[in-house]
Amino acid sequence: MQPSNQPCGPQQMSYGDGPATDEAPPPAPRLDTARLWAGGVMTAGVAGLTAVGAVLLVRGVLGIAVFAPEGDGAEGDGSTGLLAAGAAATALAATALLHVLILSTPQPVRCFACIIALVTAAIVLLPFRTSTGLEPKVGGGAVYLAIGTAVGSLLSAVARGATRRAV
Repeated sequence: MQPSNQPCGPQQMSYGDGPATDEAPPPAPRLDTARLWAGGVMTAGVAGLTAVGAVLLVRGVLGIAVFAPEGDGAEGDGSTGLLAAGAAATALAATALLHVLILSTPQPVRCFACIIALVTAAIVLLPFRTSTGLEPKVGGGAVYLAIGTAVGSLLSAVARGATRRAV
């Protein structure tokens, strides 16, 4: 005879919002680390090129002196190269963050997108703390926005391609 505090019949377990079943929880996504980091390296290259392209657009086409004195021409000075290198390094750091999120959170791409959006918003606002004119502030913010958008959108797509549901 079975004790009265024990359920009779097969054990019913509930996972998530669905009805109680005997099924196991859905398998965790499998991460292709090589694909994730290859995409991260490619994103770093695109981020660097985005920085250079955005500076060329803002300085050369729009005529706004950002990241260098006005007399340095459309490509600016050494600070343009530093900006491109910083954008690439930022993309690699974002890839590391994405790697950790994929391994540890239930919805890593959504969490990553929120983090990138907030960091990009903060970086875009940085030029507005300087004492320069409005045009350089807007131009600098636009360059940072282009870089943040490129990194966020590319790495979100990389994450989707690097994770597969186990079957």
